[in-house]
Amino acid sequence: MQHSSNSSDFVPEELEECCISRPDPVFSAKPHSTAISPDRSTVFAFDREGRPLSWFRDGRVFKRSLASEVFARERVAGRRQYWRLSEADAIEQFEQMARSLEAFPVDASNTDWVARLDRIRSWTPERLLAERARFDATYRPITILPPDQYLSIVLQASFGCSWNRCTFCNFYQNRPFGVREPDEFRKHCEDVKELLGEGHSLRRRVFLADGNALTLSNRRLLRFAELARSAFPGRGLFGFVDVFTGEKKSTEDWNELRLAGLRRVYVGVETGSDALLEWLNKPGGSEDAREFVERLKTAGLHVSLIFMVGIGGKRFAAEHTRQTLDLAGRLALDPQDVVYLSPFRMVDGSTYAERAAQTGAEPLDDDATETQYSELRDGIRRALPGTRVARYDIREFIY
Repeated sequence: MQHSSNSSDFVPEELEECCISRPDPVFSAKPHSTAISPDRSTVFAFDREGRPLSWFRDGRVFKRSLASEVFARERVAGRRQYWRLSEADAIEQFEQMARSLEAFPVDASNTDWVARLDRIRSWTPERLLAERARFDATYRPITILPPDQYLSIVLQASFGCSWNRCTFCNFYQNRPFGVREPDEFRKHCEDVKELLGEGHSLRRRVFLADGNALTLSNRRLLRFAELARSAFPGRGLFGFVDVFTGEKKSTEDWNELRLAGLRRVYVGVETGSDALLEWLNKPGGSEDAREFVERLKTAGLHVSLIFMVGIGGKRFAAEHTRQTLDLAGRLALDPQDVVYLSPFRMVDGSTYAERAAQTGAEPLDDDATETQYSELRDGIRRALPGTRVARYDIREFIY
């Protein structure tokens, strides 16, 4: 079992595959991780610090955050279902894991095996739950990441979102935008390194958070990049930016950031419909997005664009699909880039919900949302042959 850099977690599908057609039990030691499968229905994956990352048991995938929250996933009637476990249920999962590991046979002649298993067993349920306090002392809330960054090292250069007025976004409400000073950021890097311990070896990327940290001036970003490289050498830098803030930087600015280690920029385009963007209170337009992507590509950067599925409901459905596909056909993307399609999740009581009710923007049901997803996926693949198109379900987010 390996870590995939494109995966949204520690390859749970491969955890499932480990349970099929193989002897019992299995102990797999990789340079940066350990996998243990005590029987054909159970597989556990751990970082080098010995903390559980994810596990597969009886058809369900479980994932543990750095704060020891546990999220679960399973397929029901062909569709994925997600939920967060209560603390009591999380403890039960940790206890079941401990019992399974206690009975796991040990090859005393394999010193690496013995050392790894001892370290893993040292993480009692009580010790795992105590990680919440350590996490909260290191990070302010991390509300969202791109799917391929869930196993990155997140460094919070800034907090919140500099715009924070899009009607559909609830990630940064009641959180004023702020930026760390260099000395504070240096200390933050040290704290993150201490929290991760040897577990940092599995995390081969650095994500500069929060919402649109790359909107900061290059003077600040270059200093942050220097500090990040010093704390976690050999890792590329990644981050979010919006079209309307990112386009304020020149091609030369973006090239300067690339030379400082920036590898990929994640851009929430949302839709190719200018009318829908205005309705969502998100500045910029489709032509701005096209020009911005071209600028990033000219600077030598990879891009990941995010379009939403079901946004605007029935009122904008046809226009959203048509004009998003039109925009996709005008983008200068290549096989190193990614287009994410993110099903919209409306929050009751949100500004978006209020506007939708006032203007009669009835939401799409699940079947209509999946239909639009398929239309966008297939159309973008035709427009951008070779460019990866993938689902971005925010319910899977975990850090």
